[in-house]
Amino acid sequence: MIALENVTKTYGRITALKDVSFQVNRGQIAGLLGRNGAGKTTALNLLTGYFPPTEGRVTVDGMDMLEKPRDCKRKIGYLPERPPLYDEMTVRDYLGFVSDLREVAPGDRKRHVAEILAVCDLEEYADRVIGNLSKGTRQRVGIAQALCGNPEVLILDEPTVGLDPRQVVEIRDLIRRLGEGRTILFSSHILSEVQQLCTHALILHEGRLIRAFDLRESGGGEGLRLRLSVRGKESELLPAIRSLPCVRSAAQMPREEPDTAEIRIVGAREDERGRLTDQLFHLLAALDAPIRRLQPERDDLETVFLEATNS
Repeated sequence: MIALENVTKTYGRITALKDVSFQVNRGQIAGLLGRNGAGKTTALNLLTGYFPPTEGRVTVDGMDMLEKPRDCKRKIGYLPERPPLYDEMTVRDYLGFVSDLREVAPGDRKRHVAEILAVCDLEEYADRVIGNLSKGTRQRVGIAQALCGNPEVLILDEPTVGLDPRQVVEIRDLIRRLGEGRTILFSSHILSEVQQLCTHALILHEGRLIRAFDLRESGGGEGLRLRLSVRGKESELLPAIRSLPCVRSAAQMPREEPDTAEIRIVGAREDERGRLTDQLFHLLAALDAPIRRLQPERDDLETVFLEATNS
């Protein structure tokens, strides 16, 4: 749905992004991660058409942002790190104003604003002046303005920054609801938030994309990892397991029971899980070594992020 294709962005002598390619497909929620200065905000600005790339292409639903900027921007709702609010306006009037800018038909505008107020739990604040609202409520108004025009894509820059824990939970729940049927890309420094909310994660480091992965599958670790609990002696089991074609390595882990070997197995390829488990079952049956537990091991996102950006 949205993509960067071999994108480089320079500001004078400074290269903010270097040959970055990724895509977020329809229905996915992707978290964009990176240290300060990694290029996250630059990537978001390129995707929203705020800046043109120095090299490469930005596409939205297959359309080039430079060739069809108006059509591309109609499909995108954007929440910058500082929401573009008018403090002297009421929430209802402000959303009506943004809907006008987003070319919502005048006859549909009142209904459209009412629907957004309901989705964002802002009905009780509809006629309140924005300048008098709490930070958490103002952030919800910022997300509400991104929904004006019913865009298919939402791009959110640090949507929970500066909020208290309760407000973070409210915004997180809202993003989760909005992700049903939309494409969402948001940047965040809160790794637990990305792990809970996102289907995919993208890690930028020093202007380059160094990792992109599906959080529902591997958690970002390299290769397939399995934790095996099996009755037997490690001295007999480890050489046999290491000899299997689908095994890259096998290592002894601390025992949890006296007669049980605990072994961590790293497969050669993530997509060979079926072959690896079949080989293990046949081998251990031949060795008369009953399996007590076999389960995948995954790195948490914090571990993946720190390993990827430790340079």
